Amino acid sequence: MQLTPSRPDIEFLILDPRLEEWGLPEYQSSMAAAIDLHACADQSLSIAPGSPAILISAGFAMHIADPGIAALIAPRSGMGHKRGLVLGNSVGVIDADYTGTVMVSVWNRNPAGSEPIRIEPGERIAQMIFVPILRPRFTVVTSFSASSERGAGGFGSTG
Repeated sequence: MQLTPSRPDIEFLILDPRLEEWGLPEYQSSMAAAIDLHACADQSLSIAPGSPAILISAGFAMHIADPGIAALIAPRSGMGHKRGLVLGNSVGVIDADYTGTVMVSVWNRNPAGSEPIRIEPGERIAQMIFVPILRPRFTVVTSFSASSERGAGGFGSTG
């Protein structure tokens, strides 16, 4: 099955010229969902286990300019699984009207006493995926217009 993915135009402003050398964020395979983000740090960083999250520049700004699109910053799978580097805010959200520097909040989730995680300038530390956004209208009601099989059953209610 041949699919034609949507290819919206997003303005991309390079703020760190080293990205030209390291490679601009791009999809690493023809079916990759996200682009990798480089650590545009001025020097090697050492992140101690359990220390506060730090912000690292991705070296660019962008203007999505479409309220139907947002960007999400997520950890790179190998960085979190193998090294313990995760995002300080779990998932970063970049709104369509944000035009500042894209920053990555990173945190060392390893237990106290573990080695610090070292991040080198140019290292790929996170990934960014573009997602469609729904912006529903909310209607205030006194009761719902229809019931559901689940109802208000919460955590563990389906088995």
